[in-house]
Amino acid sequence: MGSPPRGLEDFAAPSSSAPAGAGAQALPRRLRRMLSLDDFEAAARRFLPAPIFAYVSGGCETNRSLRANRSAFEGFAWVPRVLADTSGRTLATSLFGRQYAAPFGIAPMGISALSAYRGDLVQAQAAAATNVPMILSGTSLIPMEEVARANPAAWFQAYVPGEPERILKLLDRVERAGFGTLVVTVDTPVSGNRENNIRAGFSTPLRPSLRLALEGLRHPGWLCKTALRTLLLHGMPHFENSQATRGAPILSASVLRDFGARDHLDWQHFALIRRRWKGRLVVKGILDARDALQAREHGADGVILSNHGGRQLDGAVSPMQVLPGVVAALGDDYPVMIDSGFRRGNDVLLALALGAKFVFVGRPFNYAGAVAGQAGVEHAIGILASEILRNMALIGVQSPAGVSRENLFAPSACQ
Repeated sequence: MGSPPRGLEDFAAPSSSAPAGAGAQALPRRLRRMLSLDDFEAAARRFLPAPIFAYVSGGCETNRSLRANRSAFEGFAWVPRVLADTSGRTLATSLFGRQYAAPFGIAPMGISALSAYRGDLVQAQAAAATNVPMILSGTSLIPMEEVARANPAAWFQAYVPGEPERILKLLDRVERAGFGTLVVTVDTPVSGNRENNIRAGFSTPLRPSLRLALEGLRHPGWLCKTALRTLLLHGMPHFENSQATRGAPILSASVLRDFGARDHLDWQHFALIRRRWKGRLVVKGILDARDALQAREHGADGVILSNHGGRQLDGAVSPMQVLPGVVAALGDDYPVMIDSGFRRGNDVLLALALGAKFVFVGRPFNYAGAVAGQAGVEHAIGILASEILRNMALIGVQSPAGVSRENLFAPSACQ
């Protein structure tokens, strides 16, 4: 695919003592301190007003599923192989006929442009520069056409409108924009109970308040670099991509109407999408093997196991817990992908060992964009990729495809 994408040139370097990411000495000082994805979260907590950080970081109700997404990785341990000659290891991973530079990509995240200046664009540009997939959210604040121009290989994620006519019009727009892969999210028949957002002072639509104003003043970096810069250069943000036409501004009460309940949607609506959409079609939000089989039977080219990052049903099972069963039901050749709770290279490798073909990571890239724009997202991609490459050597495998259950010690999960 030509010269290596910027940010991934040095991932094959054998040194485990070098700073994470490529070209570390050329990084701005603030990025040199970012050694893990968790470091970006800590920095974003300081940078963002509390209501906005709460929106990005929170789950719903008791945050039980949010916590479970992280604890799900703790039941596994590696059984390394030694003297395996991993000097030629590579992160290259094939998915849907394309070779990506790493086995992970950027998950869809709504209203990213509220936490990071032009957030969806910087994610798309960073993904293009490093050759990993990026999925644009249907609740994004930058027109899909602009994002597709910045990254023609980006995917689009849709929250399906309620009526067939509106569904078809949205698909027409996505196709005209040039997207080749459509991701249909199916775990939002109604919105989750995100009461923690309300407690923190965040709501959709946004409601101007003294609390919100004071939070902005306490975070002048975000106020000047993100909020005021957006308003002055681009005007009031709108939900740009939920419908065939521009949606409501983020301060409008009609937001609730545009994102109303979809509890009447069923597999017939998905069949309509499959008949109309000629590109790759992925279903996101599946946790039950029976639904995964239904998706395949209705023509889905792949599925993404997800509990919406713990933001929909409090207590929903972690995707990692159901991954082995779904892979067993669909077979090793079917593209089973996964998101929710991934933070380290070890997490990605564990999912691959259990049969996932690809992993999508969300919040950390949002934090990285908020803290340092495109450079921050690229550095975060570099950190995660470096962790994976290093741990592949320690496990004793040459490529992401080479890791398997044989590398794991977790009898209850692997039998």
